[in-house]
Amino acid sequence: MAAKVRAAAEQLGYVPNAAARSLRAGRTHQFAFAVADVGNPVYVAMIRGIESVFSGLGYRLLVHSTGSDTADEVSLIESLGKRYVDGLIIAPIRDNHRLLRALSTAAAPVVVIGNLPDGALVDSVPIDSGAGLRLAAEHLVAGGRQALALVNGPDDTVPGAERLAAFESVVTAAGLAGRSATEQASDFTYAAGLEAARALLLRFRPDAVIGSNDLLALGAIRALAERGWTVPGDVAVAGVDDTDLARMHVPSLTSVSLEAGVRGQIAADMMLSRLAEPDLPPRRHVALPHLVARESSQPPGGGMAPGPAPATVPAPGSAHAG
Repeated sequence: MAAKVRAAAEQLGYVPNAAARSLRAGRTHQFAFAVADVGNPVYVAMIRGIESVFSGLGYRLLVHSTGSDTADEVSLIESLGKRYVDGLIIAPIRDNHRLLRALSTAAAPVVVIGNLPDGALVDSVPIDSGAGLRLAAEHLVAGGRQALALVNGPDDTVPGAERLAAFESVVTAAGLAGRSATEQASDFTYAAGLEAARALLLRFRPDAVIGSNDLLALGAIRALAERGWTVPGDVAVAGVDDTDLARMHVPSLTSVSLEAGVRGQIAADMMLSRLAEPDLPPRRHVALPHLVARESSQPPGGGMAPGPAPATVPAPGSAHAG
């Protein structure tokens, strides 16, 4: 009888209804991953990390780009009740009461890659990105740079606010507050970084620039080149995220790794364990940033900044998320 059914299905071109099967089994074997900008290479690294866990187990990953719109993120979380996926991994860059409320009442497991307020009732993989920015700033000061500038992303985002505070802390501690400047980009993209760096350079002459991510840093390098300034000869540059672009660029870009791929793996493991044991208490796995020194931050006079090249420097005392 089974053989006759299969033969009839093949003759009629019947395709099994995956939605009906998932309702019957209670699982879709699909997960969603929501990011602010699918074109940002840091999220590509997270995708690779997540898929390294899921793909060998027969799960599919659906990727959704939110444009860092909290309303879209909330809508996505609320749609989990439709059971089109078994769970959601999300990397928001803003938090507010609507988002936190949606996370706490989600109809399916959710893991957040990012920082949440203490007491948030959801699994998360935070990182102290302020400590990461601090590593980059201290590295440049140690290399002899005395006029530091920050091209930051929007400061109404969690990473933007954390990294701005860290930059101000370092230049104040180094006695350079009066010889520093910041410029806020409209987004964490290359184009926004280029525009912000152009505006910065109209009013300030730095000998070092930090981009709050690698795309902003590369935009700054372009703006410096337009003025005929060399990197690192005239101006040292550092970024945050340690993406593939940092290694590929000429000169190679000094950057702070926020362990994007590792955080993706941790989030995927958290999701699988949450599915296996739904009653686990909320968990928080903090990742640690580290600096990778490359050509773009060589000190004046040549030679790499203190430490091996490329140097990997962990964040001191960064066992707690910011």
